[in-house]
Amino acid sequence: MTTERESMDYDVVIVGGGPAGLSAAIRLKQLAGLAGKEISVCLIEKSAEIGGHILSGTVMDPRALDALLPDWRQAAPGIVPVSNERFLILGERQSFEIPHALLPGCFHNEGNVVLSLANLCRWLESQAEALGVEIYPGFAGADVLYDEDGAVKGVVTGDMGLDKAGQPGPAFQAGMELHARYTLFAEGSRGHLGKQIEERFGLRENADPQVYGLGIKEIWEISPEKHQPGLVLHTAGWPLDNATYGGGFLYHMADNQIAVGFVTGLGYSDPYLSPFEEFQRFKTHPAIRGFLEGGLRIAYGARSITAGGLQSLPRLTFPGGTLVGDDAGFLNAARTKGSHGAIESGKLAADACFAALEAGRQRDELAAYPAAFRQSALYDELYRARNFKPWLSRGLRLGGLMFGIEQWLFNGKAPWTLRHAVPDHLKLKPAAACQPIDYPKPDGAITFDRLSSVYLSNTHHEENQPCHLKLKDASVPITVNLARYDAPEQRYCPAGVYEIVRDENDEPRLQINAANCVHCKTCDIKDPTQNIVWVPPQGGEGPNYATM
Repeated sequence: MTTERESMDYDVVIVGGGPAGLSAAIRLKQLAGLAGKEISVCLIEKSAEIGGHILSGTVMDPRALDALLPDWRQAAPGIVPVSNERFLILGERQSFEIPHALLPGCFHNEGNVVLSLANLCRWLESQAEALGVEIYPGFAGADVLYDEDGAVKGVVTGDMGLDKAGQPGPAFQAGMELHARYTLFAEGSRGHLGKQIEERFGLRENADPQVYGLGIKEIWEISPEKHQPGLVLHTAGWPLDNATYGGGFLYHMADNQIAVGFVTGLGYSDPYLSPFEEFQRFKTHPAIRGFLEGGLRIAYGARSITAGGLQSLPRLTFPGGTLVGDDAGFLNAARTKGSHGAIESGKLAADACFAALEAGRQRDELAAYPAAFRQSALYDELYRARNFKPWLSRGLRLGGLMFGIEQWLFNGKAPWTLRHAVPDHLKLKPAAACQPIDYPKPDGAITFDRLSSVYLSNTHHEENQPCHLKLKDASVPITVNLARYDAPEQRYCPAGVYEIVRDENDEPRLQINAANCVHCKTCDIKDPTQNIVWVPPQGGEGPNYATM
């Protein structure tokens, strides 16, 4: 089907309304104002509203935002300075608190703030619009456009009103071509278009495989006597075994709310492991449960985390644009922080982009961006933390000890760099080599099932549209995933999207409940044959996070 599309021209198009994309937009307009120039900046976001698909812890290092918008703390909502922090090693019933003085500096949170990143992004939207940025939520970037020389010339937004067969329905509306002198991709972890860009331009040729985690999070309202504004609590250990990377967090936010969550590294090997169930178990630990008892769970969500660090960063530029934020992977896993890296990378990319625009250039490579990154405090921070995930992949006890020694003796500048050798999707063992895990049933008070959790994510997808979870080969889920791994997609998905059902002849098939999808991208990352491809549904659909 050939579709005629309208087009609009801009100086810069930004794909993604998270902290990286919004910061880039703000910085571009700030620079234009200082130079007395007019530039056109368009930002599109697949969520129905800015912040609707944003999920993070969030304890934020404020330095990048302090530099971008110095007065932000007086205006942005719900900012709580870190008042106290604790780091616990959990056993099944016990806990051991590591004295703060013994923790490496990268684990410290003095001067940081607790906030809702979704709400912060909504505030950043207001700042960007006040500067003249055109922001269009509800428009997903569906594909990349290239000019006759092969450079990126923009994106096309997704068609609306297609039926399940992919044919135009009565409310069909064709997507629009957005052309730009430069296009910045800020889609977040495992960006759909960023993945295409990496492949087309070979951006990962000199990088280690990317390493991911799955973060699952809930917001609870708790009684005032249990609330300690600014308390930051991190855990390692139980419920995961020594060989599996992961850990929990509990952050006391404003208004008697806490964020409780769990991150599971997606390099785990046991196909029976369920990150969702591990999170539910985590909440039952005595060190955590006491905060939640008598409280009310008000929100739920999940999102993948790009956590490979410096070794896994792709080349950041290509003809016509850049990757910023988690589309590239600026998160510091040792600090469990990525928002400041997203903001800083957006700012650095904007600086390089504006200089190119002023020089009359277009659709070339913005080499000044990676050059500035290599000279930045962000690069130094990621360099010092570069061995954290490789060490932890060797086990919690050994890896934690070796990383601590490296930080204390070498201040993160040890004369070696450990590598990520194997991508996460190749690490599953056959089901025959493992034992099924008997997870306890939810109690409906502290622990819950997937479907009641998805309800709290405010997820909506129109049923009569093409499935946005594509299978390259429809036979693989049964002939490979079920036969060899006992269908791990039923367990790694935190939203109950994938289900093995049997017909009257007991023949199995994979049922995809796409309406449940919370856009975490775990299936796109962890599927052992990379047979599942996540693409955006109609713009504006998916979860709608209020305070995540």
